[in-house]
Amino acid sequence: MHRTIFTTPGVSTLLRGFSLAWLRLAGWTVQGRLPPEARKSVFIAAPHTSNWDLPYTLFAAFALRLTPYWMGKTSIFKFPFGGLMRWLGGIPVDRSKSNNLVAASAEALQVADGPVQLIVPPEGTRSRTIYWKTGFYWIAVTARLPIVLAYMDYPRKLVGLGPLFTPTGDVEADMAGIKRYYAQFKGRNSNQFTHE
Repeated sequence: MHRTIFTTPGVSTLLRGFSLAWLRLAGWTVQGRLPPEARKSVFIAAPHTSNWDLPYTLFAAFALRLTPYWMGKTSIFKFPFGGLMRWLGGIPVDRSKSNNLVAASAEALQVADGPVQLIVPPEGTRSRTIYWKTGFYWIAVTARLPIVLAYMDYPRKLVGLGPLFTPTGDVEADMAGIKRYYAQFKGRNSNQFTHE
């Protein structure tokens, strides 16, 4: 995996202090910690309903000492912001091409020589959507890694890491259980998030 702001010596220490202070001043509470067995894992990022989710996610990642990478549409990686987005942990995804993103992501996680957490929003968009995409699930299954149920709740100003979820291979039952867990959280634009 490429070097990011989270793996740049000195910078990551300074930004962790800044993130903790900023979240505290803004009234947010950071909960949970990353268990050792999840140093390589797939993160669900939900609810994802606002552009504000990215900065809050980055602040929380520093506070929790994570090594996150996230997927974003290719348009945000264009000049002049492409280098910055990659340094923030971004991986461009071209949604117009039918390439095997699941296999490529799983392989990248398996061969990474250090801790790496791949953050994937199951809705795939900030807009309202009824169906969750299952890419995060199949990446975890293929890479044989746990799923971390990460959350952000705007009304209560909570951000953190929930329990680990080990996929069984029964995608319908597993997705139903995951969605039940997320029913307790609300995004910034709560009408755009569904856990049904």
